[in-house]
Amino acid sequence: MNTKNKDIIITGFALFAMFFGAGNLIFPPYLGVITGNKFLIGVIGFILADAGLSLLAIIAAAKTDGDTKRVFGRAGKTFALVLGCAIMICLGPLLAIPRTAATTFEMGISPLIPGFNSLLFSAIFFTITLVLTIKPSKVVDIIGSYLTPALLICLLVIIAVGVLNPIGNINEAAIKNVFNEGILQGYQTLDALGAICLSTVLIRNLVQKGYKQEKDRVNILLKAGIIATIGLAVVYGGLTYLGATVSSLYDIHVNQSTLIVAITVALLGTPGKIILSLIVTLACLTTAIGLTSATAQYFSTITKNKLKYEHIVIVICLFSLVISTLGVGAIIKISAPILSLIYPATIILMAMTIFSKFVKNDNIVKGSTYVALIMGVFMAAKDLGMNISFIDKLPFASLGFCWVVPAVIGGIIGSFIKSSKKDRNEESEEIAV
Repeated sequence: MNTKNKDIIITGFALFAMFFGAGNLIFPPYLGVITGNKFLIGVIGFILADAGLSLLAIIAAAKTDGDTKRVFGRAGKTFALVLGCAIMICLGPLLAIPRTAATTFEMGISPLIPGFNSLLFSAIFFTITLVLTIKPSKVVDIIGSYLTPALLICLLVIIAVGVLNPIGNINEAAIKNVFNEGILQGYQTLDALGAICLSTVLIRNLVQKGYKQEKDRVNILLKAGIIATIGLAVVYGGLTYLGATVSSLYDIHVNQSTLIVAITVALLGTPGKIILSLIVTLACLTTAIGLTSATAQYFSTITKNKLKYEHIVIVICLFSLVISTLGVGAIIKISAPILSLIYPATIILMAMTIFSKFVKNDNIVKGSTYVALIMGVFMAAKDLGMNISFIDKLPFASLGFCWVVPAVIGGIIGSFIKSSKKDRNEESEEIAV
């Protein structure tokens, strides 16, 4: 195998592991329980919403060579900076990184060692994250060469045993809109939100490996993205099938994290707890490493290295350690409105980046993005308990995409406003930075 193909495979494995966190582990089995004999339809929706959107984000990152300013910049320089910082803070020390440690503790450690101190565990978890992240050139190789194969082997063992020896009979679907439910479950993983930022880690790693031409990096990243997407699709399909095989034993009210533990124990007995603990730990650790590195690189770049990468990594790990002690439930409760706020505008900007050749007028981008952000405000307000019922009546609201049509209308309105010469000059300067 030549060096380029090896780098493609390692990068693809690393990307898979960075995406595959604990949420990706618990959503598919639950989807299998509620979709029953129609689990294939449900898992297709899940894959489209999770792996599909993530692949689009990777394409957007590849087209901009991992420069988030070029992805967000067409909506305005200040907007790009604010949105970029908000995304990185959410994906970093405020929400996503602390959740990896909290989930590992609750799903992987507590079932094996009841009474183990959560603060002590978080300290151990983030010490390992710090050690494996402090040298950015090693991040991708460590994840892709060692951690991902171990994660995949553990997952495939459970799936293979479940396929060869199904736990029970597959019931009829417990819900009507199976495909829609698959979309919603996949949407909740929020992988697309992190895909652009995680891709920057991979692109920088490729530069350090000697791939100086942008077209070479784009080629490798796209092929790696396909490998990661195929890997995710296989695992999601297997885990959803496992859930379907226990659809006669559980109903829609089953706890998702308890479900995957029960399935594993039913298939492998007590040793299954150990394997599940290893899976959860590897899944969360690889995600934590990728997000920590991406966050540190982002803030180091926007400050023109005034804030050193190594120093930012240390701060992220310390802050994440503190937040992780709140527990998974509290972190998810905090994250829901924040993610509802920033997700729509981010997806719009990814789409505009991919189809930039067809969207020349920046005011189309601004119109659709700003309207998407306004819709995000309404969605966040609803998450906080406010009565914002009108958004449920909008097209695609049942899929979690109530913001799509308003954003399209915002873009159409923006198309009637021509970009000024000043705006075009500013845009050129932003892209040149």
